[in-house]
Amino acid sequence: MAGDDIDPHAGEVVSRLRRDVIDPLKRRFVGRDEVVDLIALAVVSGEHLFLLGPPGTAKSAVIRGFAEAVQGRYFEYLLTRFSEPNELFGPIDLVRLREGAVATVTTGMLPEAEFAFLDELFNANSAILNNLLTVLNERVYRRGAEAHRLPLLSLFTASNHLAEDEALRALFDRFLIRCHVDNLKRDAMPRLLAAGWELERAGPSSAGVSAGDLRALSRRVFDVDLSAVSGPYAELVWKVRDLGVALSDRRAVKVLKLVAASALLSGRAGARPSDLWVLRYVWDREEQIDPLRSLVGAVLDRAADDDPDAPRHPLAEPPDRVDAEDLARQLDQAEAQLRAPDGRPLGLAAAARLRERLAELSDRAAWVGDDAARRHLMGRVSELTGRLT
Repeated sequence: MAGDDIDPHAGEVVSRLRRDVIDPLKRRFVGRDEVVDLIALAVVSGEHLFLLGPPGTAKSAVIRGFAEAVQGRYFEYLLTRFSEPNELFGPIDLVRLREGAVATVTTGMLPEAEFAFLDELFNANSAILNNLLTVLNERVYRRGAEAHRLPLLSLFTASNHLAEDEALRALFDRFLIRCHVDNLKRDAMPRLLAAGWELERAGPSSAGVSAGDLRALSRRVFDVDLSAVSGPYAELVWKVRDLGVALSDRRAVKVLKLVAASALLSGRAGARPSDLWVLRYVWDREEQIDPLRSLVGAVLDRAADDDPDAPRHPLAEPPDRVDAEDLARQLDQAEAQLRAPDGRPLGLAAAARLRERLAELSDRAAWVGDDAARRHLMGRVSELTGRLT
């Protein structure tokens, strides 16, 4: 029955995963709770995660920390336009080649990894592209007559821009989960420095959950009862498409794995409407992020009212209700700060602070329930931000 607890063994794995891996990583990496939770979601669902954001935002460090915590085999590589397949998948075994056989030396390379991180994915050239598509789709690497079945749990990647080339768009499509990662807000800096210093001093942590445990938990995704969300999910898929998101039938089916994984990570054998939070992360373009957040936020708001005592995933917490009129007043105050008291343009430091404030107001405006009010407020934010440049 939907909502029943998962079996004791799986429940124990989930409990240890949260206690020994997820929660410690959140303490170590300030302001990266969302990324940590999405890494866990990707691994349990058996899907892949794309991170969009500038360098220096701890993207690879969080993924590496997760892999180390569960003692999983890890591979990391920075792609350039000149990267060759050998650099990812391993060189040809020259000894075997002299014997007339083509074989690959995969020791320490991507084919042996359980966690892989490829930085700057969209630098991939055609020589690598087809191999990566097979890895992402089938967990297989082929070279000539040989075929390697990969133990890969999830592949993670990052870039500071989105793909424009059609061939690379096909690669991007294989990353079901997309997350925008930005620099931390000003008020988080003291905690960042303290946690970062501890991170420099500390060695790799260990956990009571292994990569094998996660692989077994991933197999239980298909046992999750989805009956309670089938109707709401189908309706939401059409609304997501109405926003312009290219959510194909194939991807819509695969997103159900994310819904099921959210239920498992919440300790449930059945999915609930609160698990539909995962649809916030299916965007194709940056301008879709805020509308998606608002759309899914309304669903989560109703789910919280309908079933307030149900256990839910941390990322399924309904948003705080936003007062559109109060937000408009704060935008008026921000507009009044566009010029210094003596009428001169703002200095660089003051402009940076105001730009950060407008970004915060933009985040809040995305949660306004009324469509017209939300569009008006987001338009004001964009106009004021434009006047700062």
